[in-house]
Amino acid sequence: MLAGGGTGGHLFPALAIADEIRNIEPTTEFLFVGTKGKIEARIVPQRGYPFRTIWISGFHRRLTFGNLLFPLKVVVSLIQSFFLIRRWKPDVVVGTGGYVCGPLLYVSTFLRIPTVIHESNSYPGVTTRLLAKRVQRLFIAFEDARKHLGELNNIELIGTPTRAALGTGRREEGARNFGLDPHKKILLVFGGSLGATSINNALLLTIDELTKEDIQIIWQTGKRDYQHIQQRVGNRPNMWIGPFIDEMECAYASADIAVCRAGATTLAELTRVGLPAILVPYPYAAANHQEHNARSLADAGAAVVVRDHEAPDQLSKTILDLLKNEARLKSMSEKSRSLGQPDAGAQLAKRILELVR
Repeated sequence: MLAGGGTGGHLFPALAIADEIRNIEPTTEFLFVGTKGKIEARIVPQRGYPFRTIWISGFHRRLTFGNLLFPLKVVVSLIQSFFLIRRWKPDVVVGTGGYVCGPLLYVSTFLRIPTVIHESNSYPGVTTRLLAKRVQRLFIAFEDARKHLGELNNIELIGTPTRAALGTGRREEGARNFGLDPHKKILLVFGGSLGATSINNALLLTIDELTKEDIQIIWQTGKRDYQHIQQRVGNRPNMWIGPFIDEMECAYASADIAVCRAGATTLAELTRVGLPAILVPYPYAAANHQEHNARSLADAGAAVVVRDHEAPDQLSKTILDLLKNEARLKSMSEKSRSLGQPDAGAQLAKRILELVR
């Protein structure tokens, strides 16, 4: 049983883990647990895995109606998790972060079922910090995460699992999937599953300049900004615009460079495929962990960092300078790939299976 969702950063590692376990033990049965209306409710069934929901949401820092319901949601989700576990009888329960993991992981530890957390971020989330002492194994992607978790002997550094499909696509096929010419430069812009409004707004300021330079764009806007951007930009032959990209392997394969946030899963995917990047860290991430993530790639020569408030002024020049410098793009690609951990998912799958054999 796996739980992880709310954002792609929590969901896609869980899917990668399931895929790797299935590669090792093809007869394994899986159940994903998430929430209605979030990315997991759409993507998990598309990937062919059974899916169930519980009633839980995150806790906002400001007073909202959702916060008033939060205590009730916690109680209901714990009861739902209890009955899901009793009915399904999992051999192991795996959580990959986010609020949806909390109830399921807590109940599984209470029922003494082997329980695993994978924490992708350098600053562990609330769920991980609360349950770190209760789970059998806690896997982390950044060494920095240890200092936030105390002296525990169940922690292992393993990296962030990524989907095996990444890096298998060909540029020609990927570009044509988006209706673009593989022989011209392609810029990939995305803000994660929820989109990134500040990146979108910065790109709007420079879209005409980029298209004059014959640069093609794959632009994942997020659901919230899609209609606004589509109306502003219109239909252009050298551009694909959509709220979400279902086949990221095609986008990565076709792109010369990416502009994106610096979440842990995004960086794991970029380094797996060796794609140069302009990273615009989300400025309100806990403990500013996205900027720490981004600087680690920049210091290695695999990326350039543009801070969120600097994007309107600097993004255009940074994109054009890099796309005109083939030698630097090649160097960034090589250095990015050298940071990748393509076997993280396989290693994590083996560790999980060790708990149930």
